[in-house]
Amino acid sequence: MLKLPTPCYAVIFTSQRRLGDAGYAEAAERMVELVQQQPGFIDVRSVRGTDGLGITVSYWDSLAAIAAWRAQAEHAATRERGRANWYAHYELQVVKVERAYDWQAP
Repeated sequence: MLKLPTPCYAVIFTSQRRLGDAGYAEAAERMVELVQQQPGFIDVRSVRGTDGLGITVSYWDSLAAIAAWRAQAEHAATRERGRANWYAHYELQVVKVERAYDWQAP
């Protein structure tokens, strides 16, 4: 597991997918590639259930880095495709991570 630097910021994206792929998998893969190139990006983790409910958490070193990612042209275009084609609903929260730790069984 990655040890997060603190403080940092987390963007929590919870979404409910519509039925069908309609190019979603390819676009999601591209967004992971693209986000990893963004200044201030730390990590991303994502899960999706069989019911279409998904949660993606991305970690950033600053609010400015998050704003730059939101404004990135390809990401913005993909976000619009998501609204039009892939998501029935989504919500997003930006939170400050003050402390982070993990535990692993021996």
